[in-house]
Amino acid sequence: MPPCWTLSREIVLMYPACEHIDMLRILVVHGPNLNLLGAREQSIYGTLSLEALDSAITKLAKELAVEVNQRQSNSEGELVTWIQEARTKYDGIIINPAAYTHTSVAIRDAIAAVGLPTVEVHLSNIHQREEFRHRSYIAGVALGQIAGLGPTGYLLALRGLHDHLTTSRRQEKRPTSVPSRRRTKGASPLRSRLKDRVQSEGSIE
Repeated sequence: MPPCWTLSREIVLMYPACEHIDMLRILVVHGPNLNLLGAREQSIYGTLSLEALDSAITKLAKELAVEVNQRQSNSEGELVTWIQEARTKYDGIIINPAAYTHTSVAIRDAIAAVGLPTVEVHLSNIHQREEFRHRSYIAGVALGQIAGLGPTGYLLALRGLHDHLTTSRRQEKRPTSVPSRRRTKGASPLRSRLKDRVQSEGSIE
């Protein structure tokens, strides 16, 4: 694990041009103790503060023409309430549940209940840490999980969720082709065969 995380300006991911009509809205949720980023266990979580991380997310959101709302709480109940409220206000969720990843069935159930595409993010690679951190209650209801890439993981999550939501919107707007039920002029092949049989046999039993 590197001694600190930095946001690289050299990483560029190419995506289709942003659609500015009906701007996407994404809720970014930071779980417990993430308010201490920059001071907490820097060998694991790096030196970047939560404020600086949120600024980087906001900057990318503007480039993608996405509206983001970023919140942090140490309370499980508050996180559940925010997720529930997102059902009618947002198109998708990015969440770092932090320690609740491994304990909270309530957060898992809230994400499943609202049915919004959700990306789970972790600054560290939880699968390389203590065994109790290997299990995520959130992974089973998430669109995807990004772990171990530091703050860049949030930016990748935002790009990936933007791409997923934009593609879904395009598919919803695409007109569905319906096979024409109009028949070509003249009698149908079945009607023609029946007519020929009547003429040859005199009747059909």
